[in-house]
Order: sequence, then C-alpha cells, then structure tokens
Amino acid sequence: MRLLTAAEMRAVDNHVIKEIGIPGMILMENAGRQVAGVAATFLQRTAGRKVSILCGKGNNGGDGLVTARYLHNQGYKVRVFLLTRFDELSGDTLANYRICGQLGIDIQEVDERYLPKLRFCLSLTDLIIDAVLGTGIKGAPGGLVKQVIDLVNDVGKTVLSVDVPSGLDAATGAVPGACIRANTTVTLAAPKVGLLVYPGADYVGELFVADIGIPPVVLDAAGQGMVINASLVKSVLPARSADGHKGTFGHLLILAGSPGMTGAAAMAAEAALRTGVGLVTVGIPQSLNDIVEVKLTEAMTIPLPETADRSLSIEALPAILEKMDRIDAVVIGPGLSLNPSTGQLVEALLEKLSCPVVLDADGLNLAANLGVLQRRSADSCPLVITPHPGEMGRLMDCSTADVQGDRLAAARWAAENFRCTAVLKGAGTVVTAANGDFWVNTTGNVGMATGGTGDVLSGIIGALLAGGVEPTAAAFAGVYVHGLAGDAAAGRRGRISLIAGDLIEALSAVWQAIEREEVKEPWSYLV
Repeated sequence: MRLLTAAEMRAVDNHVIKEIGIPGMILMENAGRQVAGVAATFLQRTAGRKVSILCGKGNNGGDGLVTARYLHNQGYKVRVFLLTRFDELSGDTLANYRICGQLGIDIQEVDERYLPKLRFCLSLTDLIIDAVLGTGIKGAPGGLVKQVIDLVNDVGKTVLSVDVPSGLDAATGAVPGACIRANTTVTLAAPKVGLLVYPGADYVGELFVADIGIPPVVLDAAGQGMVINASLVKSVLPARSADGHKGTFGHLLILAGSPGMTGAAAMAAEAALRTGVGLVTVGIPQSLNDIVEVKLTEAMTIPLPETADRSLSIEALPAILEKMDRIDAVVIGPGLSLNPSTGQLVEALLEKLSCPVVLDADGLNLAANLGVLQRRSADSCPLVITPHPGEMGRLMDCSTADVQGDRLAAARWAAENFRCTAVLKGAGTVVTAANGDFWVNTTGNVGMATGGTGDVLSGIIGALLAGGVEPTAAAFAGVYVHGLAGDAAAGRRGRISLIAGDLIEALSAVWQAIEREEVKEPWSYLV
C-alpha cells in the first residue's frame, strides 16, 4: 500500500481537484461518510447515542461537519464544538457548516471561557470525534487548541481522530507538544508516514484507511513510500524450482563472533537456514570454532586467523577471499568485536567484495569509525546496513534523539550518503534506498527488545540476498518477516519472556503463512 508524506497528500488533493476535476466538496463528503461509518459501528457495539465532534477551521473540520450530518441523519445525538468563530470558516468547510445549521445540528463555538462547560459536556458523551488539526500542522499546538487537546486526553472518553490525531506531525511521526491520544484513527486515501513511525504511531490506536474517491493510479504515482505487507513480501520472493538443489538457493557466509559472542554467530546462521538459504558457512575465530560447531548442526564453519583478543584478524582476509567464488552474499558483524585488526578486515572486505553484504552491529561500528562507508562509490558491493538509532546517531554525528525526531529523514540520509540500503531498526522500522524510495514496517513488538534479535534479522536478510533477492527487497522483506516472527512468538510465549531463539522457532510458520496468504494485516481498508 502506498504511504504518503503530508506534502505528497496535499499534492494529491490539488491534482485531483484542479487537474482531474473532482470537486473538493465530493472528497470531503466521502471522507465524512467513511468516518461516520466507523463511528456508527462503535456506537452500535457499545449502545452509545451521544457524539461530540470537535472541529477546526480547515478541511479537517469540514470532514467533521460532514460526519456530524451523517450521524445526525442516523438518529444519534450529535453536538459540534467549533474551535474557531464561524466567520473564519471558508470554502467547503463553510458550506458544510451551513448545511449542518439548516438541519438543526447543535453547533457551539468554543473559546477559553467555555472550556469548563466543554469538559462537562465531553464527560457525558459516548464518543469524541477529533476533527481539529489535519496533516498540515507543524510544531506544537498552542492556545485554545492545546487546552482542548489536554482536556480531551484528560476526560478519558473513547476518541476517534479524522485523518491524523490532532497534534501529530503527519510527515515525521514527531509529537512536539500536546497531541490527541486516539483509540481509533480513520486516515483518508492513504496512510501517512507519521501514523506508522514512532512516537506518532503510539497515538493512533486502531487504524482504518478510508477510500475517499481518489483514483488509485494517482495514489500509486504520488510518492516514494510503501507500507510493507505480506503480499508485497511474497511478490519479491523467487520461485523455488522443483528440481532445485542446495546450490540453487544460495550460499551465505557469516563473519561473526568473538569471546562471549558466539551465540550471535549461531543465531544469525540458524535464522538464515530457516529463511530458505541452501548453504550457510560461518567464519569464526579459530579458537572459538569448536564452540560454534557444537551450537550448529546444519551450518558449516571456517576457523579463521584471530587476534590476541580472539577476534577475527586482518590475516583472515586471504582465506575469506579464496572462498568467495562459492559465496552469494556475506553478513559481517554479529558479535564481531571492535578490535582494530578486525576493523582492518572489515575495511578490506568492503573494498574488495563484489557480492551483496549485510553490515550489522560491530561490523557497522567498525566501518563508521574508519570512514569506510563515506568512501563507497557506485562500483562498491551492494550493501545493506542495519543500525539501531544509537548507531545511526554515530553514523550521522548526532544524538539518538535527533535520529528519533525524524526517523525517515535519518534513514534517507544514510542511504543516500553511503550509497546503500539503510534499515533503521526500532519500533516502525524504516527501510530506505539510495534513490529516496522507502518502506515502513508495522510488524513486531516490544518483547523483541532483547539480545540477539538483531542477529536474527541479519541472518534473514543475508539469506534473502544469497537467494537472489534484490537488496532493498531483501531488507524490507526481512524486517517484515522478522517482526511477524516476533509477533507469533509473543503470542505463544508472551512479550515479557520472549527471547531471540523464539523468533527463529517461529520463522517456519511465518514463511508458511506468507506463502499461503494467511497473514492478517494490522489495519482495515474502507471502500
């Protein structure tokens, strides 16, 4: 499904109205009808009758006024609270205000003096509909709007937001100040980036995407973003021929491990095998080889020259390069250590390898310290990097808070500057390509915040690369499947006790569900 920024959605609206000729009044009518349908479903389920609709002066408020009319026509007791003077309304919003007036719908203008009475009215309602601020907001709400947002959050009633919760930055997911914490959001035409990227995603509640009559061909051409879903993942997976053999499905080399970190190498290998790669070889410091051999049955190992600290040494380079004619992709980094000689090895490999590479964890930190990524050219190996926000901050020479303030911008910066596919991990993982295309993930849960899950992700992406999946597709498919495995594991084990090995155990069922098209998506599409 296409995912739009706030600016892209405004461009779509302008194109549809001015170039195609669909009147804005029709789009507003469709939006209000869809919102009213979701509201009525809730009210029927809870036997509620009273609805309070908060409207701003823009098009979002106009959508709320149409919603009021539909619910009024269905017999619900509707009150509209207008957070502006009626003489400040214009265009389609003003037209719908007048229609509501002709129908006798109760409309109350709200100023600061009315706030105590507004609190009392909202405390008696069954449903609050938030149609105050739309996708155009920048910065923290102030004045009356801020006070109303705080009041709504304080009264504790069920809230349905129109398009985006008021106060949420639809472009970035930032929450710069007061923001409606919705139970349900009905977003119009297409999901907005800020609804799926944290912290904004935490304010959305259940998400519905409403068709408001914008032609699909317009939406498809509108932006560079996509929501990752099971059908998209299935579409990028290569067919597995009935006469295929282990060589057909790729050979992945994993360079990983150091004292105390052999589990990282083992988990990456096991995840890769559960992702369908034909062969996995783990390159491990020679003194740790026996430990890894005990941990792994199906994977092969290569004992490689090591440093005095028992991490991989630059002296391992010839042995690695000698085997590369039989390798389809490489994962570098899980549990690797930050030894300077290991850093020299990572630097040399990134300069000499031609096959796709996943750079993760210590491998990523070593490359960042040495400036290797900045020296990449168009002729360098295809690369997928998988930083968490702290690692991305080190790559960008900024704070973790800066990265989290605009996760999409951070991931796009890395992909463009390092000529790679960037996977910015965390809740609502963002995947970006060097050309600006991006994908946002909706699977996964807080139980996955445990040691080893990043190693599992590296193994999954590496296996897809070795199997011939293009780097950006391998990255977005990998993060989706990784999160889905986490969700499946949490369903069995609970989030508190979840460990990385539970994800590996869940991978078989997840791949089977994708293949059989049995995955339920986390939002509903209204037509």
